[in-house]
Amino acid sequence: MRAAMIKAMVMVMVMVAGAAGLAGCSSIKDHRGYLVDAALVDSVQPGIDNQQSVERTLGRPTFVSAFGRKDWYYVSSSTRQAAFTRPKISEQLVLRVTFDERGNVAGVERSGLERVVRLEPDGDKTPTLGKERTFLEDLFGNIGTVGTGAGGPGGGGGGPNGS
Repeated sequence: MRAAMIKAMVMVMVMVAGAAGLAGCSSIKDHRGYLVDAALVDSVQPGIDNQQSVERTLGRPTFVSAFGRKDWYYVSSSTRQAAFTRPKISEQLVLRVTFDERGNVAGVERSGLERVVRLEPDGDKTPTLGKERTFLEDLFGNIGTVGTGAGGPGGGGGGPNGS
């Protein structure tokens, strides 16, 4: 009877440990930016709405274009991230609302993941000009140079201009 109870407790502990291990492997979902309401987005009509009605319907834009026409952008993205990895975009919506000179809606354009670009840097180092130095050269490179005068032989160099 006692052996059966210990065996059952061990089985329960193994199941709890397995469930905890699997929970650690689940992905983390995150949403950033504009919360999209499809009905509100579809209600914005070119030729009918203006900047004020778009702001009342959709809210303030995520950003406004800095150059040229003052287009409004609403950006929404959802990411997933497994343990110990970088987040990856799973869904994205960029809503661009263009206006004419009088502030009326001229067009509404949507784009999604097809415009997302993932850049991979080439290598772990940024190439720079100059001498390649080791860690020890960096650490001990200034020994003996401290206290030497900037004015050449004999020291000199008392002031900021070397006089």
